[in-house]
Amino acid sequence: MHYKKTLLVVEDEEKLLRTLSDFLDLQGYEVLQALDGQKALDIFYSHMNEIDLILLDIMLPKISGNDVLKEIRKNSQIPVIMLTANSSVEGQLNSFSWGADDYIVKPYTLSIIKAHVEAVLKRVGKYRQTLEAGDLLLDLSAQKVYRKGEYVETTRREYGLLLFFMENQGRVLKREHILDVVWGYDYAGETRTVDTLVKQLRKKLTRECNYIRSVYGVGYIFEAGADGKRN
Repeated sequence: MHYKKTLLVVEDEEKLLRTLSDFLDLQGYEVLQALDGQKALDIFYSHMNEIDLILLDIMLPKISGNDVLKEIRKNSQIPVIMLTANSSVEGQLNSFSWGADDYIVKPYTLSIIKAHVEAVLKRVGKYRQTLEAGDLLLDLSAQKVYRKGEYVETTRREYGLLLFFMENQGRVLKREHILDVVWGYDYAGETRTVDTLVKQLRKKLTRECNYIRSVYGVGYIFEAGADGKRN
């Protein structure tokens, strides 16, 4: 069983954005849309745990596609395919050096877009549906948590927090960063909210899976003793 994959399409030409989105919708994808770089980042931060791939135009109003890409790579390894009219080798190399997964030069056909999207998703394992770390397993399609094979009931926010930790295993995550990602870019709450949710999550995971560790004065790090893996 495959879950419906979500794509963020960022394109400043409104007609092209609509055409791309309609086509991808017909291919069975859930499509989010942005006409400029700032809107792209707003959607990225509010839907980070849902987006499977980003189609990102380079020439964008407000914030360029390459700057959007750099910001995304500070927070996530979501696959990104760059769209551009610039066919220069230098331009492509720059995008790849900043973390792009693929590069499509305009003009292109919709069938080419479909082929590239499917190839990148397959390559990064987005057709697979679980994420593992130590004794924990996340069912990404059902958004459920299992500890040593036993189901652990979590709230939507607890699941989102655990997913973010597991996708960033071994990285120190600041409370402010966690707040932006899990609660949303525009959330105005206090960082102690993060501490409360971490406490709840630790209790549910029990000491057998004591993988969430505090980093004094900074935030948290998730370490399961072995690299997380997708299956």
